[in-house]
Amino acid sequence: MAKATYRFDILSLAPQVFESLSSYGVTGRAISSNIAELNFYNPRDFTTDNYSKVDDEPYGGGAGMVLKPEPFFAAFDSIPFSASRKVLLMSPQGRNLYQNDLQNWSSLDQLILICGQYEGFDERIRTLADEEVSIGDYILTGGELPAMIIINGVLRLLPGTLGAPESLDEESHTDTLLSYPQYTRPSEFRGMKVPNVLRSGDHGAIAAWRLSQRKDRTRKRRPDLFKRWLLSQSSSNKERDEI
Repeated sequence: MAKATYRFDILSLAPQVFESLSSYGVTGRAISSNIAELNFYNPRDFTTDNYSKVDDEPYGGGAGMVLKPEPFFAAFDSIPFSASRKVLLMSPQGRNLYQNDLQNWSSLDQLILICGQYEGFDERIRTLADEEVSIGDYILTGGELPAMIIINGVLRLLPGTLGAPESLDEESHTDTLLSYPQYTRPSEFRGMKVPNVLRSGDHGAIAAWRLSQRKDRTRKRRPDLFKRWLLSQSSSNKERDEI
């Protein structure tokens, strides 16, 4: 079997959580097709005491336990590095995740994801990462779910994962705007009709309608994204004028 083109290397105390990624749906098919591979490194396997201890009480006191640096560094040191890689720490203190992050990371050869549990990391573990990433302003019991979201988001962008790559072009957040409304048969259901333009066969009119819908939907539902889109359009127009 040919070598997978993309590596996901995950440091986690609960690697079993990730089983669904390799056994279900699009991600499962991509992994079985060797588009990408998942590799797991459990810090417990890198402890040196008789109890596989990965946490300890924090210096200075406080509630909860803190993950120790030794097993995480040892696990990290065992990972074979690709030349083109990024190391991400799953952390509520990190910057929020965006679609363009997933697009940028999909162009790499390797993504290393560090997941934590308990009250947090020994601060020195943070030095392993290139950046810290959060999926929102809330707290979870561990970094496994955020890591799974990142893996799913990157994996579906890799060539060969989706049957129709052009379906990615106008997805929500791909270019800041949200996606347009979509319909299928029947043309009328419980009094709700498919817009006539979608049944017209006029591809130019359909494209214009879809763009109009994307802008209107983004402006109403996500004014913050719409503002970013307007700024990007202004910058693009300015660059064209300067050429």
